[in-house]
Amino acid sequence: MKKKIKIILICVATLAVIGAGLVVLKTVLSSKGTEKVYYTANVETYENIIEISGTVAAAQEQTLQARSAGTVTAVYVKAGDKVKKGDVIIQLDDSEQLYNLEKQEYSMATKRLTASERERKLLETERNSLLQKVEDRKVTATFDGIIADLDVAVGDSLEAKDTVGTLVNIDYLTAEVEVTETDVSKLVVGQKVTFTFPALSKKTVEGYVVGWPAIGEVTSRGATVVKVKLRIDDYPEAILPNFSFTGKIEISPTEEYVVVSRYAIGYENKEPYVVLAKGEQKKSVKIQPYGMEYVKVLEGLEGGEVLLQQSTPKQSGMNRNRNRNQSSTSNKNGGGAPGGFPGGGFPGGPM
Repeated sequence: MKKKIKIILICVATLAVIGAGLVVLKTVLSSKGTEKVYYTANVETYENIIEISGTVAAAQEQTLQARSAGTVTAVYVKAGDKVKKGDVIIQLDDSEQLYNLEKQEYSMATKRLTASERERKLLETERNSLLQKVEDRKVTATFDGIIADLDVAVGDSLEAKDTVGTLVNIDYLTAEVEVTETDVSKLVVGQKVTFTFPALSKKTVEGYVVGWPAIGEVTSRGATVVKVKLRIDDYPEAILPNFSFTGKIEISPTEEYVVVSRYAIGYENKEPYVVLAKGEQKKSVKIQPYGMEYVKVLEGLEGGEVLLQQSTPKQSGMNRNRNRNQSSTSNKNGGGAPGGFPGGGFPGGPM
């Protein structure tokens, strides 16, 4: 009897332990089932751009060179001076050339009555040649501009094509950048270009696309590119020709929109809504699909709101991130919906 009683007591104790365990397990499962899950509505930025880099150049640039050998007899300007098109900047000794020209004109005057038509044309051609030689003794401006630098003095002896300075027109700046063949179809004349210069901290300069040639080039890397011309009309004085930049050609205006997990969306009479975590306030929203796991909120949220979960994932192995901590992302050159499904369907839930 004692042995049977002992066995019965052991069985009762075992059943009691099992019962207590089941109660604890049920309590734990019940608490997990009522756990609140939160999602954050994030603001995402979509930039449809082409990234570029390069250096800016003056609108026009003339290398000041001697067109013939000789001694400098006059320098009419200095660095920083403004000049007009046709102004003489440097004069070389032209006494020999002037003598030859006057001699030719005297010969033409004495032969004007006796020379034949053919002789007169030959004499005129010789005179024009001598006039050009006189002009070649001058260095002149080919456009309105500023003398950027000048390194010459009276008495210097120059050889033909010796460089003595630079003339620039900086009414605007230009740049030439490489754009890959896959992006050329996106270009339009007049598109906005944003420049960032190391010389300008935290500031940008705006320009625009001027044009591009009807032929591509193959780089040393084997890539096919097109040289696109850009222009900047208004720029700070701190920016000078040959300054480097990075930038972006804006294909379409930058867009911002609010994105949230689709599990934060509930439906009432097929109309979507969210529940704000603060005060558990229900709020109607207007949405559209944005990938497999998210929706784009068109109306109802501004971004940054914390929302309560309204539905749970129906498939195992799905992304169950409860709270997206990043408040803003940037998609460039086309962008895409989170999860790699741009414009994808919206599984589950009415739309």
